[in-house]
Amino acid sequence: MDPQVFEDWMMYILVGGLILFMAFIVWDLAKKSKAGRFGTMILFLALGLGVLGFVIKTVVIAGLEGQ
Repeated sequence: MDPQVFEDWMMYILVGGLILFMAFIVWDLAKKSKAGRFGTMILFLALGLGVLGFVIKTVVIAGLEGQ
């Protein structure tokens, strides 16, 4: 396997795992702090914006590279 392909796969797999781990942390934080539905929604909205930024960055870079 080409090292570049391996690095690309591992970036997406490991970043995906990190995102899932952060979602678990936010859920646990909301549960322990008794944030309620609205507070939990706000916490996940903030996390979702970070994930959305990562996805948009990936799409823009791929578009600029012509893939």
